[in-house]
Amino acid sequence: MSIVRRNNVQVTGSGDNTLIFSHGFGCDQNMWRFVTPAFERDYRVVLFDHVGAGKSDLSQYKRPKYDSLQGYADDVIEIIDTTRVEPITFIGHSVSAIIEALAAIHQPEKFKRLVMIGPSPCYVNTDGYAGGFSRADIDGLLDLLENNHLGWSSTMAPVIMSNSDRPELSTELNESFCRTDPEIMKQFARVTFLSDNRDDLGLLNTPTLVLKCSQDLIAPHDVGEFVHRHVARSHLVTLQATGHCPHLSAPEETIAAIKTYLGARDCRT
Repeated sequence: MSIVRRNNVQVTGSGDNTLIFSHGFGCDQNMWRFVTPAFERDYRVVLFDHVGAGKSDLSQYKRPKYDSLQGYADDVIEIIDTTRVEPITFIGHSVSAIIEALAAIHQPEKFKRLVMIGPSPCYVNTDGYAGGFSRADIDGLLDLLENNHLGWSSTMAPVIMSNSDRPELSTELNESFCRTDPEIMKQFARVTFLSDNRDDLGLLNTPTLVLKCSQDLIAPHDVGEFVHRHVARSHLVTLQATGHCPHLSAPEETIAAIKTYLGARDCRT
């Protein structure tokens, strides 16, 4: 099985440096469409879909492999090896921010920099840590998804996206959720929302930009601060954007923050 086909890998742009963009839970690479054109003049841009999402090969979804985020991190390494570009800058949204961290911990030589957008190493409030949700909250969300995929999607999309004055954004996210195979989505949800990767952050030594939104119910303020404190070589930027998907709701601000971090020597403005 070709990795390119398995993960629907798409390569655009040009340049000596490469950016890989990785989507969040229930989404696909199309969610980056407002951001990636701004980098294609100066960078080689790689997009892909996690197995089970978008136009990936669903036949390659193996429950034992994808029963942890490490399975997705292993795919990231294979994509880098297949596209023969390293070291790279990896830009991951939400759960992909943790997936990229796991990949960089295991093979740091392949990564030049990381950009984490709305990362959360643990969603559950525990041990004095404020992840944003009680275990009962998470169990309730997972039970709703188990019993009513479409109802979960229509309920959660506005919460995740926020920006109620732009309902088309929530509609797009809801439609993305609804396109995802329900059984795959259920397992990925459990892996995403029940994982605890707080201890892994201390093992990460790749320079990292942490982007958090000014208001985000999924990855609250304290979570971004926690990630920044525990990733040794990190830089924290708080966007004015609200919601959990600034690459959709505030692409210009997101682009500007990433370009500033990458630096004038890599990206002409």
